[in-house]
Amino acid sequence: INVLLLLLYSILNYLYSNLTSITQMMNISCKNIYAVLNSTEKVAIGTICLVIAPLSLLVNVLVLVVIACSRNLRRHPSYLFMGSLALADTIACCCYTISFLDFHLFKPDDSFQKTEYLLKLAGVTMAFTGSVGSLLVMAADRYHAIYKVSTYKVLLTRKRALVGIVTLWVVAALISFLPLMGWSCQTCLSCSHLFPYVDRYYLAFFASLVLLVIILILVAYALIVWLAHKHEGNMSAEQPEVARMRLDIHLAKTFGCVMLILLVCWLPVLSFMMTDVVTTELSKPQKRAFAFCSTLCLLNSGINPLFYTLRCRELRVALKSLVDGLRRCKGCSSPATAFSIWFTHSSTRKRSTRSLKPNI
Repeated sequence: INVLLLLLYSILNYLYSNLTSITQMMNISCKNIYAVLNSTEKVAIGTICLVIAPLSLLVNVLVLVVIACSRNLRRHPSYLFMGSLALADTIACCCYTISFLDFHLFKPDDSFQKTEYLLKLAGVTMAFTGSVGSLLVMAADRYHAIYKVSTYKVLLTRKRALVGIVTLWVVAALISFLPLMGWSCQTCLSCSHLFPYVDRYYLAFFASLVLLVIILILVAYALIVWLAHKHEGNMSAEQPEVARMRLDIHLAKTFGCVMLILLVCWLPVLSFMMTDVVTTELSKPQKRAFAFCSTLCLLNSGINPLFYTLRCRELRVALKSLVDGLRRCKGCSSPATAFSIWFTHSSTRKRSTRSLKPNI
């Protein structure tokens, strides 16, 4: 019996030693390398971020200030959605730039602290999720404004718009903090090759969600163009002698710009994410390409306020009133007085209901 027990112990000890060696070899073989940029690429990508981020931040903060200080704009649901978009892009400019530069320029591969890194990543993810979510809400708002003109103001009140915005941000925060709640990779084989501690299934979930939202945005704008084309066809049949600007042609150009911006800014990044999910390894050139392509998301945060917000006539009028108020109060003792004069002026101005409809 003693001999059998000794033999069994030897066999178990041998199996345990081999299993430990195999595990260590697997950990070494699947060790992911995230810091792939050389010194020249670091300078280039740092320059790109430091040029785009301040300009994008300035434009988005300007939009937030104009909407926040204009009582009439704050009452209209469409401008609340624009404010949500500007807020998301403002957070993205700050969180993304800090996290991205820290990740690629300053941190070696063995210095990533799990909780700290996932917390930074959650901030970036929440900002971009809130941004594309706000774009979807704005597209749905504009579709509803054309599809149901008579009931639009009754159904979409300011209170409902605020509830929708809060719901959007709660969902964005929940999705973003899932890795911190436990949905992170447990073994190195399940980790993403692009993001430390991120499970590849979570990456697939996030990329699929963003892709679905982008598809819904494009579908909404396509339906808007179709409805406008149908309306213009009816108007041309009723009044063929009247010459006017074709609304459907204008909306088709807008739809083309929306599609181009979304696809150029998001499709490369989403493609690399899905490639990371379906392949066992990413090469260093692929990781370098992903690093540069991800700056397109930051560029998107700078394009959004220019394309979706500042094209609106009423917001440009409010911005002009702000500039005029600052000019009139050039000799004031404090900037607060300038804002007070502008706020009083913009609040007492009469605006028609038609002027509060944002451009599509």
